[in-house]
Amino acid sequence: MSAATNRYHLTHRKTVYTLFQPALKKITTPTPGALDEFIGVLQEKLDEKLNSHPPDAPTLADIVTRQVRAMPVSYQLSLPFASKTLPHGGGLVPIDTRFDTAFANAIAEFEAYNKHLYRPNTYLHKWWARRCGSTFRVILKHLVENADQRDYYAPGGLEGKIILDPMMGGGTTLHEAIRLGANVIGADIDPIPVLQARATLSDIPLSDLEAAFDEFYYALRAELDHFFYTACPVCERATEVRFTLYGLRRTCECGPSLFVDSTVLRYESDGTMIRICPRCHAITRDGETCRCPQGGNKPPLVEKGTKLCGTCGTAYRDDYETSYYARYVPLVIVGQCSQHGLFFASPTRNDLACIERADARRADLDFGPPCDFAIEPGPKSADLIRRGITSYLDLFSSRQLLYLRRAIDILPALDPLIRLNLALLVSTSLEFNSMLCGYKGADKRRPGAIRHTFSHHAYSFPYTALENNPLYPGKASGTLQKLFHDRVRRARRWALQPRERIVKGGVSRVVTLHGEVDVGTEVSQTADLRSGSRRFLLIQGSSTSLNLDADSIDYVVTDPPYFDSVQYSDLAAFFRVWLKRLLPTEAQWDYDYAESAVDPHTNDGGQYTQVLTGIFAECRRLLRKDRGRLIFTFHHWNPKGWAALTLVLKRACFVLLNRYVVHSENPVSVHIANLKALTHDAILVLAPVETGLARPWELPSTIDKSDSFRFCEDCATALGWMLNADLADVEIERRWGKLLS
Repeated sequence: MSAATNRYHLTHRKTVYTLFQPALKKITTPTPGALDEFIGVLQEKLDEKLNSHPPDAPTLADIVTRQVRAMPVSYQLSLPFASKTLPHGGGLVPIDTRFDTAFANAIAEFEAYNKHLYRPNTYLHKWWARRCGSTFRVILKHLVENADQRDYYAPGGLEGKIILDPMMGGGTTLHEAIRLGANVIGADIDPIPVLQARATLSDIPLSDLEAAFDEFYYALRAELDHFFYTACPVCERATEVRFTLYGLRRTCECGPSLFVDSTVLRYESDGTMIRICPRCHAITRDGETCRCPQGGNKPPLVEKGTKLCGTCGTAYRDDYETSYYARYVPLVIVGQCSQHGLFFASPTRNDLACIERADARRADLDFGPPCDFAIEPGPKSADLIRRGITSYLDLFSSRQLLYLRRAIDILPALDPLIRLNLALLVSTSLEFNSMLCGYKGADKRRPGAIRHTFSHHAYSFPYTALENNPLYPGKASGTLQKLFHDRVRRARRWALQPRERIVKGGVSRVVTLHGEVDVGTEVSQTADLRSGSRRFLLIQGSSTSLNLDADSIDYVVTDPPYFDSVQYSDLAAFFRVWLKRLLPTEAQWDYDYAESAVDPHTNDGGQYTQVLTGIFAECRRLLRKDRGRLIFTFHHWNPKGWAALTLVLKRACFVLLNRYVVHSENPVSVHIANLKALTHDAILVLAPVETGLARPWELPSTIDKSDSFRFCEDCATALGWMLNADLADVEIERRWGKLLS
């Protein structure tokens, strides 16, 4: 390169960059000539600035290409598209060439911390690994043909379109697309997503749900509230138990001890503490002295983390022969006195009698064949089996089982859609009402809060177990009253008048989107989706073969399982065994795990690759050949995950048109806190090979592992290159292994 050329390149690089974005804004509609139009506009600007152009200097096209590659994904247009491969008249859709990543990130960074607060109508029942609803709204808005309706806050825009989510899980795609006026199809092999979508998308008057809930709730109380009565330790006034704290019985050579997470029960706002005495189990406050004797017949309390007994020096052992619920011993009753407020008290004889009466009735409770509750081996349920837990029944106290038995008896008399909503409410309440629940009371920031069953996206086994009172009359954490208010009443009000946030300067404010609703009309056949709007068709079963017409789907928008990241089917069995009794005829409860895209037994990728290939091949058959797109989010650290995805998409015959990277996870979420976890997703925009669209991708020489955003971006770029390359399966696996080693 000549000195003049070098000076030209260095001197005017900044000039080119400063002119780049103004020129970019002049391209309003992506066309086959977009690159030529862009370069032409930029050339005019450069001609005004530059007096000479050395003959061996980089061409303007070279400079533009360098600038595009150097810029973040959020600023990139589809400039590398080879215009010769585009069909006559275009064939692109807006998301092929642009995506407002900066806006999507700003919204998602707020929503990721408390997703359930911002879109309550999608959170009736527990499901795992949900992505931000705002992200999927942005995706769908980039599919709107009318430019005036692409604004995030504009209602509608997808009327007349049919959108499929073949792995709908929590139902995010369906809810967001219904709001924009689309007709939608949701499919899942697990019955829980199908039931939740039917319950939350159906238009049921809130007044009907409230009246039915009150009748249901007070029928439960009439039968069960006497099992949860206690008395204020100050005035002895009768009141109801909010929850009971238990210690885990373990043994050493000295005999039994009770393990707890902490002997501190609560930090008060004035800085004082409520404690439990490790010798006599009395409850004391700061300034009070426990006058218990040094000895006594109470087993000592030991805080977690202690491995050896301080007296005999032997290791503590767990009793895996005893039923799980019976390994815990009641230590503290927590209630609310109308005169003396919140109290912590040692269990009285009457408190223990309530528990004993429930235990006496346990053997008479008939839930059907015990084999129906047997825990099958799986990647998460293996944690239960290792601890000697072989039945889901053993995860619940006797009072919790009485609650379930009575709910099963009452629900059949209700209207089907109302029964569906309340059954899902009871089922999701079990996340806060099992003996796997822990206690957050020793946390200064969360006094009294419940650590629910799946707070870590897996089973956890507390030392201080918390037995909640599901029928407590106040809106306390995890109670039926609280859950109904949050998951049904508040959700239904929001569904009829959805709200979004406007983020400016790091501060958000809420706006109502007039003209949108998050409810629709269920149909039973695909012909009904060809007219009208906000109609939904739900399918329970494998998405490898859907009874739908070829070329009938405008877009597939989904959030597939991320290889081996979350074992949905395995964890969902905790709820399915109860929903099968709460809603015995509403779903196909027994299905073949081998048809699930997440292998419940291994993580070698074989089942994942086979099933997901079948699903995406079916999506290709269903997509319209002119403008059909497959769009989904993905991330994974494991090269096996990316290799499996590459093989899936190659075999299903898709090419990558574009990729964008957005914020997806709250970095302090308990299931990823203090881990080297990815907090971004790659949004992958793909088209069937036969559409004739192509985009050349360059294989990154290395993958940036130091930054979540860059990692996802680099991996998505490598995916695009490998889909274009003619590589054998083993070579794809080898290259991913080398890139991510």
